[in-house]
Amino acid sequence: MKQLILPIIQMILSVLLIVSILLQQRGSGLGMAFGGGNDVFRTKRGVEKILHYATIGIAILFFVNALLTVLLA
Repeated sequence: MKQLILPIIQMILSVLLIVSILLQQRGSGLGMAFGGGNDVFRTKRGVEKILHYATIGIAILFFVNALLTVLLA
């Protein structure tokens, strides 16, 4: 059963990771949708900051799941 669940979780995490990374694209991401400009330096605020931390969390889960898949196979 573990051999079936871990690859499915890996596929779901990979899609979530791709989507979260694509939403952070400079110039076409959420920053521009909420009034962000072409500033040289700016801090992440609001939804953009949440998305940034969510991407980090998803990447960590993706890596841990990949390790578990390899170690338990």
